[in-house]
Amino acid sequence: MAASKKSIRVTLVRSPIHRIASHKACVAGLGLRRMHHTVEVEDTPAVRGMIDKVSYLLRVEES
Repeated sequence: MAASKKSIRVTLVRSPIHRIASHKACVAGLGLRRMHHTVEVEDTPAVRGMIDKVSYLLRVEES
């Protein structure tokens, strides 16, 4: 029986301009391209780590 994959909705609410390069890379790695852009990503430890690193730039909604 296949387990259903959990997902998280992530929205960029603050600009990554003038931020640390690694934080910009996390935003890009999550697939966020512009302000108020929302993506749905798989809930994995790697994604959670990226979200935690740049949480001050994001709004996160559990699905």
